[in-house]
Amino acid sequence: ASPIVSAKHFIGDGGTVWKSSTTNNYKLDQGNTIGDDDYLRNELLLPYIDAIQAGAQTVMISFSSWNGVKMHGHKELVTDLLKNELGFEGFVVSDWAGVDQVNPHYYQAVVASVNAGLDMNMVPYNGPAFISTMIKAVEAKDISMKRIDDAVRRILKVKFEMGLFEKPFANRSLIGEVRSPEHLALAREAVAKSLVVLKNDTVFGKALLPIAPNIERIYVAGEAANNIGLQCGGWTIEWQGKQGAITAGTTIFEALQSRYPQAEIIYNQYGQFTEVDENALCIVIASELPYAEGVGDSEKLELPIRDTLLIERMSETFSRLALVVFSGRPIILEPFAENLSTIVAAWLPGTEGAGVVDILSGDMSPTGTLSFDWASSVSQLPIERFISGEEKPQWPIGYGLTW
Repeated sequence: ASPIVSAKHFIGDGGTVWKSSTTNNYKLDQGNTIGDDDYLRNELLLPYIDAIQAGAQTVMISFSSWNGVKMHGHKELVTDLLKNELGFEGFVVSDWAGVDQVNPHYYQAVVASVNAGLDMNMVPYNGPAFISTMIKAVEAKDISMKRIDDAVRRILKVKFEMGLFEKPFANRSLIGEVRSPEHLALAREAVAKSLVVLKNDTVFGKALLPIAPNIERIYVAGEAANNIGLQCGGWTIEWQGKQGAITAGTTIFEALQSRYPQAEIIYNQYGQFTEVDENALCIVIASELPYAEGVGDSEKLELPIRDTLLIERMSETFSRLALVVFSGRPIILEPFAENLSTIVAAWLPGTEGAGVVDILSGDMSPTGTLSFDWASSVSQLPIERFISGEEKPQWPIGYGLTW
């Protein structure tokens, strides 16, 4: 069977209003997006048009609402716009128990969502309840057989096109290719190409990066320097991710040791070094804690206090300090953006930390650039202020240094 592509989460998932969510203690995730038709079509819809034209065969609906109406029950956007106007012929799938949020009465929620255009419902907890509810709704003519036939046709069409009936099972002979050298090399290359060098000013007449090939000593600080879980972030092994050695991989500390076997690589996660060469290079690896979805909604978008204190302390100790940041989003780096000479955004590199060191060492030149304006404070948000020229970002879209 051939893999299929899913475009998600339709639509407005990234434009929700702060504190508009009614799920758990979320602030943005699963919240309400407010806008007019121009905003919908000129800003939010364009990636879906591209995805459909490129062959995406499924579309997953967002937990969020559009002007107060839950997307899982929004017929005008799911059926009228996505299916009819855009001509999407694949099938529409719900998010995890997303239908349950449409209406507090489960029967009404199922009826509204299926009639809105959902073809496949993700039911993580009680499948029999959904099936019996569907049967009841069809018998009561609250859901027409025409709608059921349309959903079934769409689902079967995609499954036939991907060859699922001819080859219903995974090809287990390919298991040996998982984490093969070729796969790891590709992942490492992707890491290196994704890094964005935000700052690399000179110190004592010379930039800190790339690291000199004959360097004799490097101090390394920060828990993230030797922590696969922090490199990976959320949605790794577990939903919210986890710190520590949760899976196989190469940490930044290990990669530095491998790249510079002749050098003394001195690592302490707390930056508590017994002897300090103040003129030596110190690399601090700072990181957001793992999170996924609304659990990560943040009002301040800051690094953990343990890392901010570490950076401040290391900058007072070392004259040559390079900061590498792991994060799943642009975070506020003031005052470090002004006070530090060298900053690298490494995002969440995953298991192949050697890709980060490929850039730090100069074995590869950085080519990554920002796909957004990076704010200097949360007060600058939303980013429309940058587009209008009202505010100037810390680093503008398209920015990225190289060597």
